[in-house]
Amino acid sequence: MTAFDIFVEKVVLHNRLTTTELLHKAKAYLASHPELELADLLVRANVLKPPQVSQIRARFAASQTAADTMEAPSPLPAEVQAEGQAASETGTDSQITAPSATPVTALQSLEDYLALARAEGASDLHINAGCQPLLRKKGQLVALEREPFTAQETETLLFSALDGSQTAVLRQQLSLDTCCQFATLGRFRSCFARQNRGWDGAFRVISQQIPTFEALQLPDHLKRLTEYHQGLVLVVGPAGCGKTTTLAAMLQCINQSRDDHIITLEDPIEYVHQPERAHISQRQVGVHTLSFSAALRAALREDPDVILIGELRDRETASLAISAAETGHLVFASLHTTGAGPTISRLLDFFPPDQQGQVRSMISESIRGIVCQRLIPHKNGEGRALALEILYNTAAIGNLIRENRMFQLPTLMQINRDKGMCQLEDSLQQLVESGQIDGSEAWFAATNKSLFTAFEPKRETA
Repeated sequence: MTAFDIFVEKVVLHNRLTTTELLHKAKAYLASHPELELADLLVRANVLKPPQVSQIRARFAASQTAADTMEAPSPLPAEVQAEGQAASETGTDSQITAPSATPVTALQSLEDYLALARAEGASDLHINAGCQPLLRKKGQLVALEREPFTAQETETLLFSALDGSQTAVLRQQLSLDTCCQFATLGRFRSCFARQNRGWDGAFRVISQQIPTFEALQLPDHLKRLTEYHQGLVLVVGPAGCGKTTTLAAMLQCINQSRDDHIITLEDPIEYVHQPERAHISQRQVGVHTLSFSAALRAALREDPDVILIGELRDRETASLAISAAETGHLVFASLHTTGAGPTISRLLDFFPPDQQGQVRSMISESIRGIVCQRLIPHKNGEGRALALEILYNTAAIGNLIRENRMFQLPTLMQINRDKGMCQLEDSLQQLVESGQIDGSEAWFAATNKSLFTAFEPKRETA
C-alpha cells in the first residue's frame, strides 16, 4: 500500500466508517490491483464519497509538506454517510478527523490490533495480561487508551493466532516463537510466553514488500557482497537493529539478478521470497527441520548456490557455515555482536583453543564482508537513523585475521575508507554532524566512547 492508502486506512479506522472485515477485503483486492487506490475501492463500496476523498487527499498533501504528522488530530469537514454512522438518508454534515495515536475503542480481535499496528507504522505490538496494549513506534513504547487486558482476554486474543499443534506446544513448553500469517494483513514475527499474570504476546510487524537497498538507506557499494559466488557474509548487531531486513534485501538482489538456487534456514521465516530469476526454498526450524545444523547439513546435498542461515548459534552450525563458504557456496548469516573485530572473535569462541588456529585461517580466506548495524533515535523523535560499520576482506585484512592481530583492524579499516570500509564511530559522527542524531545518543552507541566525550552525560554529584 502507498503512504496515501495507509493514511486513508487510518482515517477510516479512526472514524469507524466501516467494518474491519470490509476494510480487509478492500486491502486484499488492492493487493492484486496495484493500479487502484484504497480510496477508490471505498468509494465503490459507498464508504466514502468523492468530496470526502478530495478533502482527505488535501489533508494528506498538507501533512507531507508541513511539519504536522498523521498522529495529531485534525478535523476534515465532510459529509459522512457510512455504515454504522448516525447519518440521515439525505446526508448530514459531520466531521472526519485524522486518527489519534490510539484509536482502539472499536478494536475487538487480534487482527484489529495488528491492523492498527501496521497502519500506525509501529514496529511491534505487545499484548500482555494485566497491561494496556502497547505499540513500539520510532523506538518508543506507546500505550493504547483502553483498560488493561484481563488474563482471559489476553489468552483469547493470543491463542486465536495459533493452530492446534502450536497451541499444544505453547501449553506444554510455555513459550513459542513463530511467524503468524493473515490473509489481509501479511506476516508478523510472533513470540508467546507465560508470565505471572497470564500470557504475553509480542508481534513484530514485517513489511509486506521486501525492502530495497534504497528504502533501507544502505550504501550502494554493499551490493558487491551479493555479487560473490562463494564466501561468508555476516550481518551483525544487537536485537531489533534490522539484521533480518538487510539480509532479505541482499537475497532479493540475487533473486533479481542471478539464476541461482537459494536455500534459507530461518527461525522463524519472516520475509517470504517469490522466485524471480532464482529458485528459492525456505525452511523454518521446528517446522521443516529440527535445527539449523541439521538443515544446513541437508542443504549442502541439494546443490545450492546461496545459503542463508538465520543465526549462527552453536559450534556445529558455525563450522558447517565456514566449510560451506570454503567449498563453493555463498553463505549469509547473522550474529549478535557489536562490530567487525568482535564478530571474528565470537566465531572463534565457538571452537576449542586447539582448533582456533585452523579456524582462523579458514575465516581469513572465506570471509567476504561484515556489516554491523545500529538503529539510533532521530534527534527530532521521528524514527531512527541507521549507523553502520562495514568491513570488506582484503589481503591485508585476511593477514590480520590469520595472525590474530585483531587490534589492528580499526586502523586498516580507517586506511581503506575509500574502498567503502567504515567504522561505527565514523558513521555516528556523520549522523551527529548532519543533525540526524544527538551527540549523547552517539556516545551511548559508540564502542570507542573517547571520540564523543564532549557528549558524555554529566553525572550528578552529591
